[in-house]
Amino acid sequence: MDLRTLDRYFRSILKIDEFEKYDTSYNGIQVDRSEGLVHKVAFAVDACEESFRLASEWGAEVLCVHHGLFWGKELPIVGVHRKRIHFLLERDLGLYAVHLPLDADPIIGNNVTLAERLELQDVSPFGVYRGVEIGVQGVFSHPMDLSTVTTKLFGPSFSDYRLLPFGKPIVQSVAIVSGGAASEALQAIDKGIDLFITGEASHSIYHACMEAGINVLFGGHYQTETGGVIKWAERTARDTGLETRFFDIPTGL
Repeated sequence: MDLRTLDRYFRSILKIDEFEKYDTSYNGIQVDRSEGLVHKVAFAVDACEESFRLASEWGAEVLCVHHGLFWGKELPIVGVHRKRIHFLLERDLGLYAVHLPLDADPIIGNNVTLAERLELQDVSPFGVYRGVEIGVQGVFSHPMDLSTVTTKLFGPSFSDYRLLPFGKPIVQSVAIVSGGAASEALQAIDKGIDLFITGEASHSIYHACMEAGINVLFGGHYQTETGGVIKWAERTARDTGLETRFFDIPTGL
């Protein structure tokens, strides 16, 4: 399988083309490589020097990421950006990015993965962004306290989260939009949701959430967006027979 064939496979399992007009990320092949077969595909959340180095040292021909290098505008090839591009070209490492299509995917997406960890029932789309729903909402089969929710999501030792406990101490309805989606808390308020989960905290929603009496859990942009990337890697290995590996490079943010 070469990179073009891999691209066609990714487009068959993720709605990359459908998100073209909604997503600021350039989804697909961001940096090409020389012709030849692909045997190893590395996966990481972020395109950065460390993920490039780890993928190259492992022997990958392609690195697939959720956060790529190109975000809807031209960038001059200078400074850090030049160093990154130079590394990829020098090592002949292709770079492939999938942003919103991976967040929103109902099978391997970041948001549905978080819902599965929580064992939510009656899961349905939630969180309109530029006219498209990219998150999920659902309910617990039995009401759950907030401490149990964080443990189910991130494990007992994870502490890099922020909680606004403005609502009921025992919750049943949950809405999730991973990453930087604090403003979608307002949509959760409109729907009467007990708990809204996202990645990054934002001062701008604090008072609205307090006055509305909703709980908000900020799990960290990185931490809420690893699950879909891991599933993407696992499915690619299963469907194509390629060797895949996820590189965990947490930021704590």
